[in-house]
Amino acid sequence: MTVPDPDGLLAEQVLRLTRRMHRIQKRHLERRELGITPAQSRLLRTLAHYGSPPRMADLAERLEVVPRAVTTLVDGLEASGRVRRVPDPANRRVIRIELTEDGHAALRELRAARRAAAEEILAPLADEQREVLGELLDTLIDGTAVPRCGGTSA
Repeated sequence: MTVPDPDGLLAEQVLRLTRRMHRIQKRHLERRELGITPAQSRLLRTLAHYGSPPRMADLAERLEVVPRAVTTLVDGLEASGRVRRVPDPANRRVIRIELTEDGHAALRELRAARRAAAEEILAPLADEQREVLGELLDTLIDGTAVPRCGGTSA
């Protein structure tokens, strides 16, 4: 007789939820007709976190992809007017990538699509359940245990 694997079931549930989240987010993005792929969306979001325009190598490292993949993404986003290549003021041989106004507008639309997708996914949960889920997700994201409520002290 086999013993049930509760961790295996939990892992499967997390993976299924992740796939569902991606499908719903993709649907919300398509409704907005932005013409942005999920990979381009990720690059735009990553680019927005920099204080000053990064080099393509910096983006590749942050995205954990090869530099050639970033070049392809930047080419597409540049063609649509959402990013531009600019020379580094300190070293004109270095090219940096910056968001354009259209890029900032696209980011606002992307954020709205992500919020709408999240709301759709979280709709079945009551406020208290959402709060608990948020705490659990923070624990998983941080990788540290949260003290249990009402737990005994040593």
